[in-house]
Amino acid sequence: MNFTNKSFLVLGAGISGISAANVLSSLGGVSTLSDAKSYDELSEESRNKISAGVRLEFGRQDKALLDGQDYLVLSPGVSIYHPLVDAAQGRGIPVFSEIEIAYHLSEAPIIAITGTNGKTTTTTLIGEMVKTLGKKTVVGGNIGIALSREVLGLPADGLVVAEISSFQLEAIHDFRARIAAVLNLTPDHIDRHRNVETYQLMKERIFANQQASDYTVLNFDDLTVREMAARTAGQVLFFSRKQQLAEGVCVDAGIITVHWQGKSVAICPISDMNLRGAHNLENALAACGVAYLAGVKPADMARVLREFAGVEHRIEPVATIKGVAYFNDSKATNPESAVKALEAFSGHIILIAGGRDKNTDLHEFMTLVSERVDHLILIGEAAARFAQEAGKHAVKNIHTAETFSAAVALAYRLAAPPQVVLLSPACASYDMFNNYEERGKLFKALVRDLSAN
Repeated sequence: MNFTNKSFLVLGAGISGISAANVLSSLGGVSTLSDAKSYDELSEESRNKISAGVRLEFGRQDKALLDGQDYLVLSPGVSIYHPLVDAAQGRGIPVFSEIEIAYHLSEAPIIAITGTNGKTTTTTLIGEMVKTLGKKTVVGGNIGIALSREVLGLPADGLVVAEISSFQLEAIHDFRARIAAVLNLTPDHIDRHRNVETYQLMKERIFANQQASDYTVLNFDDLTVREMAARTAGQVLFFSRKQQLAEGVCVDAGIITVHWQGKSVAICPISDMNLRGAHNLENALAACGVAYLAGVKPADMARVLREFAGVEHRIEPVATIKGVAYFNDSKATNPESAVKALEAFSGHIILIAGGRDKNTDLHEFMTLVSERVDHLILIGEAAARFAQEAGKHAVKNIHTAETFSAAVALAYRLAAPPQVVLLSPACASYDMFNNYEERGKLFKALVRDLSAN
């Protein structure tokens, strides 16, 4: 793909949008960065990241922006249902996602991971494992570092490990992963994709361009994901936490084991893993499958599993105050992810939940809340619906808090050993915060302030 002297309209001034605009400009393209909000609404940090050569069009997003453009590039926060997408397609202007640009820039093969839950942990685990190969490796995508920037200058014998969201897959064309992994699929982002069927189709695009020499790693325990094997051209390697597999990655006599092409290779006893929770065992199985296909030695995979303590904002220990442990699980932006966090504890939980409601089903989540949560503290736009559903499931001790800091203060007043305080919102953060990271960092700051008193 030739970027020189081409004109690109980049929609969305988030991390990925700014990165794409900067990269395209640096490669000799004419890039225009546009966002529906005004330039003054951007954070100072974001404004400082925009290169001098990038043209700016903020506030207005009418069809005239497409005049003279060769390509329309979408930041992940911009849906393919945006009016300018229809207008661009009507004019014959190709519409690309930021990861499509990254794919065309990368000389190195790409390992891509998607799924509803567990993407960040699994991507980070795989990144640590493949680094042991001694190849120059970048880890990015939906994990906080824009892929288009990170792949620049990476040699052909390097590796790209990328967390990929359904948003990023909406506008791919040629994007091809040498190894693609789908971890699980539960209803999420229905407000964006409109129905679960479209959400699934977007996820499956991660292996849409694979060839017979590529690999697709799939969760055997998730029937929807298991059935994706019929729709990929790649060689399928299953992983399973619940079943023995003659071909695949599973647990044999308490040991993570890879069975592949006539060989059985023991990796690591699950008792040696540093991560907690059944969901993290699934993440580890997927990571081992990908790493094995990438050529990582079993001993190196085992060492990473023993040392890896997890990622920020995912059941992250924060502090212990007066015998009560506090955990930050801000990354739990849907009920299914919050369920996995609740399952990591035997009970006596004081749970802080709520935020921007995705209107997903709450039955499984509230059933587990009724069994394991001593006090439920609800915040944000979702508080009313969550409280109503909690009542239907006989959840005891339901509280609401007007502010996030008030919720943390209330949890502190209620908590006593052997209870734990867990922030696991089961919601997006956008009603109160810019992102889940900001929410998690404030939680940690508030907890540390409590511990200092």
